[in-house]
Amino acid sequence: MAGIDNIAVHNLFGIPGLNIAWYGIIIAAAIVVGVWVAVRQARAKGYTAELIFDFMILALPLAIVGARIYYVAFEWDYYSQHPAEIIAVWNGGIAIYGAIIGGVLAGVILCCWRRFPFTRLMGFTMPGLAVGQAIGRWGNFVNQEAFGNIVTDPALQWFPYAVYIESKWTGTMQVTDSWVQATFFYESMWDLALFAVLLWIAKRARHDGVVMASYLIGYGLGRLWIEGLRVSTLQLWPGMPVSQFVSLVVIAIGAVYLVWVRIKNPPNRPYYGMYRLNNEQELESELQEEE
Repeated sequence: MAGIDNIAVHNLFGIPGLNIAWYGIIIAAAIVVGVWVAVRQARAKGYTAELIFDFMILALPLAIVGARIYYVAFEWDYYSQHPAEIIAVWNGGIAIYGAIIGGVLAGVILCCWRRFPFTRLMGFTMPGLAVGQAIGRWGNFVNQEAFGNIVTDPALQWFPYAVYIESKWTGTMQVTDSWVQATFFYESMWDLALFAVLLWIAKRARHDGVVMASYLIGYGLGRLWIEGLRVSTLQLWPGMPVSQFVSLVVIAIGAVYLVWVRIKNPPNRPYYGMYRLNNEQELESELQEEE
């Protein structure tokens, strides 16, 4: 990992300081792939790509704001003393759970506005979110961040178990010329496996919300494990990383929802709005069947 330049393009158009970072390129690629997957999921179920595009118009800004608010809230001791840095996202400091909360809020807004079933929309987008997270974690590789404990055993100092860090200040300790657990890689592979499982579930689920709940449980379990290995993670209280606590809550929500679906067996809510493919023909056919 030594010698990696986290800037892909220096001084764009010859303008000093106008750089394009690898992290930004990787995140952009993750978004593109995630949206592509979500569009395919929606179209496979008979809905237009516009459903996903409208969702993303709301989700992108809310996810960025949510990710920043989440991070700042749990680092308030620092930001209360440096309020000018609260909006300085270009200096780092975002949290994926905050981004997910922002995305969920965007889904609620769109579904209330367009009267679309919320859990159905989440079912279309969650596989894309999982694969996007798998790609996005490689931005941490370039930035030498989101790593785990120091690996002192030479027999374990190899990638992908560990990764070499030249020099990094974690906020609580200085890591210099050390091998550390490659937790970014662990999570990337976990998310990729979760993506495959969600695609499998999406083809077989009979109820809206099953894919969403499966994502909550699957991602929550992975994050619960990985956060226990990481250093420089936001702390709710000493010994309890914020993300581990949130993961427990997320797992519980997903599990309760699946149990509720199993017991109640609720019908899927019908939708005849603007996002249906061949909407007029399908609506006329369904109304004739009801008569």
